[in-house]
Amino acid sequence: MIFLADAPAPPQEGGLEQIFMMVAIALLFFYFIMYKPEKKRRKEIEAKREALKKGDRVIIAGGIIAQIAKIEKETVIVQLHDGAKMEVFKFAVQDKVEEKTD
Repeated sequence: MIFLADAPAPPQEGGLEQIFMMVAIALLFFYFIMYKPEKKRRKEIEAKREALKKGDRVIIAGGIIAQIAKIEKETVIVQLHDGAKMEVFKFAVQDKVEEKTD
């Protein structure tokens, strides 16, 4: 007669494999849901900044609207409404203001 305490325990399978699969799925999730769209958005913003030219109206970080007076390697010199000029880094330029054609 075999008692339950004497019976061999069933083998434990899949513990490490399950952890590996969960980590792999989490990494794929973060890549396709978070990293890839953010990378695409950054490339689009960088392309917009590279396409800027003298005379464009832009929005600078903080909500300031100004007109580009001069473009340098890493900075942009903008002219404000009252004629004052200031130099800002290119990454501070948030977006180009589209002129309304009504």
